Parts: sequence; C-alpha cells; structure tokens
Amino acid sequence: MRFLISLLAMCAVLRSADRPNILWITAEDMSATLGCYGDKYATTPNIDRLAKESVRYTKAFASAPVCSPSRSCLITGCYPTSLSTQQMRSGFAIPKTMRGFPALLRARGFYTSNNVKTDYNTGNYVDIIKHSWNESSATAHWRKRDNKARPFFSIFNLMTSHQSRTMVWPYARFQKEVQSKLSPSEIHDPAKAPLPPYYPDTPLIRREVARFYDCVTAMDKEVGAILQQLADDGLAENTIVFFYSDHGSGMPRHKRALLDSGMHVPLMIRFPQKWQHLAPGKPGTTTDRLVSFVDYAPTILSLTGVPIPEAMQGKPFLGAKNTRPRRYVFGHRDRVDEVRDLARSVRDGRYLYIRNYMPHLGYNQPTVWPDNGEIRHEFYRLSDEEKMTAAQWHFAAPTRAVEELYDCEADPQNLHTLIDSRKHQAILNRLRAAHRKHIRDTVDLGFLPESEAWEMFLKTPGWELGQGGKVDMAPIHAAAAQVGLAREKAIVKNLTSKIPSVRYWAALALAHREKISPETKHQLQKLLTDPSPAVRIESANTLARHGDLNAAVLALIKDLAHENLIIVTHAARTIELLGKKAAAAKAPMAAALIRAEKIRPPDLSPTIVLPGDKDLAMFAAFSCRAFLKKLEK
Repeated sequence: MRFLISLLAMCAVLRSADRPNILWITAEDMSATLGCYGDKYATTPNIDRLAKESVRYTKAFASAPVCSPSRSCLITGCYPTSLSTQQMRSGFAIPKTMRGFPALLRARGFYTSNNVKTDYNTGNYVDIIKHSWNESSATAHWRKRDNKARPFFSIFNLMTSHQSRTMVWPYARFQKEVQSKLSPSEIHDPAKAPLPPYYPDTPLIRREVARFYDCVTAMDKEVGAILQQLADDGLAENTIVFFYSDHGSGMPRHKRALLDSGMHVPLMIRFPQKWQHLAPGKPGTTTDRLVSFVDYAPTILSLTGVPIPEAMQGKPFLGAKNTRPRRYVFGHRDRVDEVRDLARSVRDGRYLYIRNYMPHLGYNQPTVWPDNGEIRHEFYRLSDEEKMTAAQWHFAAPTRAVEELYDCEADPQNLHTLIDSRKHQAILNRLRAAHRKHIRDTVDLGFLPESEAWEMFLKTPGWELGQGGKVDMAPIHAAAAQVGLAREKAIVKNLTSKIPSVRYWAALALAHREKISPETKHQLQKLLTDPSPAVRIESANTLARHGDLNAAVLALIKDLAHENLIIVTHAARTIELLGKKAAAAKAPMAAALIRAEKIRPPDLSPTIVLPGDKDLAMFAAFSCRAFLKKLEK
C-alpha cells in the first residue's frame, strides 16, 4: 500500500515537472510607496530591481482595506461578502469543500508552504491549513520539500511594513527592532517626508511618515534576501514570482478606508524566460488591466494547469484560462475589531464610487489597538473643522457623506468628490447601478447584522444558503439603500417589517437623520424590547442620538449582559460611542470588562488570532476600557 501511495505521488510530481514554481511575496499594510511606482522618497532597491524584471500592474486592488477578509478572499477565490467572512476576525463557517486553492495544487503534486500567516477569517481555518499546506510555520520554505524536482507554491508574508511596526509600537521599540537594521543613509529624513494633503503638517506626523518609509526599506531587504535564496538554489529560471501587498498602508486614512489609499496595492509578476509566453508583456513593462484579489486564486490555477472550481467568483487574468479584462473591481468595509461599519465601493479604470451605509459614523472612528499609535492622537488633538483643510476634515469629521465619487486620474488622492457634479451624473448612475447589481448577483450577506447572521448560518454556511437562493437579501438591500436618501415616512414603514434585518436598517437610517418626529421616537421605543438584539441595540442608539437617553441606555445595559458575545460587543461599542451621555452604564461596563478579561487575558497581543469568543471578548474589552477611561477624564 505504501509503495502504491509513493508511486502515485511520484507520478503527480512527473506530471507537474513541466509546470512553473510559484512564489508569492506579500508585504503587509503597504500602499504603492515604492521607487518603481514613482515614489521618490522611497528607498526600495530590491523591489525596484524586481519591477524591472517583471510586468508591473498599475491597477491592482484589494478586496477589503483590512487583512483578514482580504486573506479569506485570496485563499478561496470568492468574495468574503458572499462567504459571510467580511467581518474582521470572525468565525463563520464556509463549505467543507473549500479547503483553500493551494490544496488543489498540492493534490496535483506541488509542494506548498506558507510562512506564516493563516488568518483566513473563517471557522474552517484549521481545515484550510491542514489541506492547503505541506508546512505552514515561521520556518516554512520551498527548501523543505523532499524531492528537489518537485514544483512548489510558496508564500512569504512579510510583517515588517505592518501597522504594528509603522505606527502602533512605541517609537523606541520601532528603533530597536526595525530602524536598527538600516544604515544611516537608509533612514528617512522627516523634514523631507511627502505629506499628503489630508495630513496636518506637524513634527510628530512627519516623524511617523518617515518611520513608515523606514519599515518599507527594511521590508525591501527581506524581499532581496528571499529572491537571492531563489537564485542560489538555481530556481529563478523556473519560478514565477508575485510581489504584492495585502491592502493599503496601515497609516491613518489608508487601512480601513475604501479610498484608493486603502485599496490600491502594488503588484508585479516576474516571468522567467522559460515562462515568458504566459506574461502579458515584456519585463519592465506595465499593464493597466484591472485586477482584484478575488482573481488571484483562479489565476494561479490557470498558470499551473489546474482546473478552476466553478464556485470561484474571480476571473483569471493569466494562463490558459485567461478571461476578458474586468470592467470593475469591488470593495467592502465591514466591522473591524470593535469598530462597526458597512460601506461598499466600485472602481473602474478611472472612477471610484463609495456608498457609505453608516454615514453617521466618520472615517476616523476611535479604535483601541491603532489608537496606541501617537499619530492617531495627533489627529484627535487637531480635529477642528475651522482649523483643518477640507481634505483633513474629510478624514477627521465625525460623519461621512452618504456617497462619494472620485476621478482617480485627475484626483489620485481622492480629495474632491464629484457627487454633485452635473458633468459626472452619467458616470455616477453607471457606478451606482454596477454596485446594486454586484451586491444582488453575488448575494452580499454583509447587510445582515452579525447576530442575525449567526442565527441563520448556525447549521448551514452562509455561502450555501446565499448561493442556493435560500436567503432573500432583496428586501434587506432595499432597506439599507434608504440610508441617507429616503424620507422619514418611507423609513418608518420598515420599522414594522416582519424581517428583523429590515427593522435593523430602518433604525440605522433614522440614526443618520438630523431630526425625527415624536411619533417615530414612540415606534423606536417599542423596538427596545424587539426579539432581535440587533434591532434593540440600533433602536436604542438612534433614540439616544435623538435625545431620548434614559430608556435607551437601560436597554443597552440589558444586552451588555447577553450570553452571546457578538451582542455584547455591539452593545458595548454603542455605549462607548455615546460616551459620558451613557454614564449610567459605568458599573455594567466594568462588569462586562471583567467577564471579557476572564475569557481573553488582556496581556495577550491583539495580533494573536484566537477562535470564537476569545477574539470577541477582546473587542468587547476594547470598548469597555475606552468608555471607562472617558468617564475618568
């Protein structure tokens, strides 16, 4: 039996012998701040050299402006919003057949290694790791394959440009662990830092921008080391190399934002001479083809001759199965840690459309882990509409526009929205229609409140129900579409809907309005005892925002003690944002903090991913601590 297994494995290797190796080098939290993308402040000689040997993509985009949902998209070739994996650090199940696209390569004889991140944002992550990788560890490497003739698919995830290093760690730790690896000539001068117009010009902000570039330079050295190992092993001429980042940089207004600063990523692909026929151009050239993270998995399968599963939603952009270029790429922003949000984006070759479904919440919401960084507090300190420029206030303001439209050729930093431009109404309508079609066709499950989704998908993954037509999202999408656009009377009708998620969106839509009538308040008060926790909490939030505090805070306190930690995190975040107006919740928030810290000790690093209630407990603790600190001031 063992002989037969060995024989089958050897046959798989022989069948794969004339296939390219694939190497992915992924930089964490980095926009296209590279010399090869025209950034004159950047010091990136190794990546710039790689670009000269590669085809460089000028219009590559992440699927989300944060890592976990993006990684879910990359490993499956499906939209996280269709899988119900769009919330940051959530544990929704996906079908057991979705074991990660590297599992398909592995079955065809490839050696697969992952160094080192496995934050796939799904309850199935253990199964994905088991089936996708021959080895997934901090020492995983193509060099560990047992047969040197065996083709490989290897990933290296480089953390050196991650937000933790670029802005969250204390400056002294950054100097010790990152900057110390650079020569004096490689350390960036803060006085020369290219501040974008949306950043105030202060010494601290200049220092932190220079720090980010130092991290990128240190990461560039790591890229050079990996490429040198490939050359030393004599494998460069049979290996297609991808270099890209997992979303925009971790700096303010980049990570977590659907603007180009959060979604546009560098991508370059080096094709050795043997595989040059697969390249879309010669070495050193560029392509403006639109590509999205959802396209990467089917593209790798296309390059290696592995059949592409029908379930994959991406479009291969290289290899035998190369498809027609896509017209649009789509983005999503949902809950990130304790910060609740929902926004969607559509990007064509020139224009970016963003639909903010929670516009009563600003871009710069308080968020505990990034708020460890000094640069965040510099923004809080300077937040003043009268003193800030329009570009700075766009990020710092407490609310957002319902819709945004940018000409990314004329305005690459997305500073001037064209929503009210008569000249651009046809473009606006086209992108609006593309957005509506996309959320309908892909069955965007993100519009379900998280607690409702857990109830619905307890036994069957959201993908199976959504793609099987067993979840009717149309009335929920329609209710969400009222946010910021519909009149009060139209919204109020949805407060009595039989569908909990429709009532939820009605309450949210009313939160954005400047005023609501006494009759509407009365209806919301009835919903404080609604069977749906999400409806109760958002009704309480809307009432509190419109001055009816006592009953609202009491309702929130009740859900703060709920057995389901998803509901606790929702209630705790709502109380946190109400601040001192919700002072009556002090003791219950302190009790919730004690409960959360028993589940996940506070000394564990937030970057450590833990399953189930342990991550949710951390997010609840974030809000509880932030609220209690506010009351101390």
